[in-house]
Amino acid sequence: MISIIPSENPVSKVHQILLGGISPRPICFASTIDLNGNRNLAPFSFFNVFSANPPIAIFSPALSGRTSEPKHTYLNVKEVPEVVINLVTYNMVQQMSLASSPYEKGVDEFVKSGFTPIDSDIVKPARVKESPIQLECKVIEVKELGTKGGAGNLIICEIVKIHIDETFLNEKGLIDQQRIDLVARMGENWYCRAHGDSLFELTKPITTCGIGVDVLPVHIRLSLLLTGNELGILGNLEILPSDEEKQMIKEKYLGQDAFVIAKNLILNNAAHEALALLW
Repeated sequence: MISIIPSENPVSKVHQILLGGISPRPICFASTIDLNGNRNLAPFSFFNVFSANPPIAIFSPALSGRTSEPKHTYLNVKEVPEVVINLVTYNMVQQMSLASSPYEKGVDEFVKSGFTPIDSDIVKPARVKESPIQLECKVIEVKELGTKGGAGNLIICEIVKIHIDETFLNEKGLIDQQRIDLVARMGENWYCRAHGDSLFELTKPITTCGIGVDVLPVHIRLSLLLTGNELGILGNLEILPSDEEKQMIKEKYLGQDAFVIAKNLILNNAAHEALALLW
C-alpha cells in the first residue's frame, strides 16, 4: 500500500486520486443565470444532499486546475443566488457531457447541448425538461475554500421545490431505483450506470443491532473460507442460534464440509442456519 501526502504532490495528481477513489459520485446538472438573464448549464460531481429538514444540497464548482479561473456557474450564483439541480439519467449522459465543454461566458449550453429549458415555478433559472428529477433551489451560502487552482467553492442550497416525473415512481410513491437509470461520475473518463445487475438491496440496521462479528467464535472469525461480507452478514444477525438449533443443523449436514454448506446457506438468505452449523 502506498501513502500520499497531498501537500507534497501536484494538485492534478491529488485531484485524479480523489476522483478515482471517491466514486461513484452523483451528478449535479446545474442551471443558473447571470444578472443579464444569460443561461448556463453545467455538470458537477462534487455534490450531494446533506439535510432533509431543511432540505439542503451542496455542490462545488472548483477553480480551474489549469488557469485558476472560476466556473461560470460560480459567478452566476454570486450574481443571482438561485439554481436548479437536475439529476442525470443514462438517456441524457452524452448531451450532459457536451454541456461540460468550456464554452465562453454567455454561451447558452441549453442550446449547445440540445436540452429543452422549461420555466421554474419559484426560482429564475430554467429546468431541464429531459431530467426526471429537478430541484429548484435558493442559494443560502457560498463558501470559498481557497484561491488557487483546484480549490472548491461550496454552493449551499435550500431545495424549495422538487419536480419528479411520475413515470419513475413505484407503488409507494417513491422513486423506483430500478427504473430511473441514474448516472454517476467516476475517475478519468469513466461513468457508472445505476441499472440492472449493478443494483442490489441491503437492509439498513436502523432500529436493530446485530450481534457483531466480535461475538462469533474464533474459528469462524479467522476462517480463510469466509469473506468479510459473509462475516458481516453473520454479525448482522440479531439473535444467536439455540443449542437445539445447532444440534439439529449439524445432524442435517453430518459428514459434509460445514464451511462450504454455510457459504451456500448465506448466499440463499439462511444466515441463521449457517451460523448454527458453524458454531
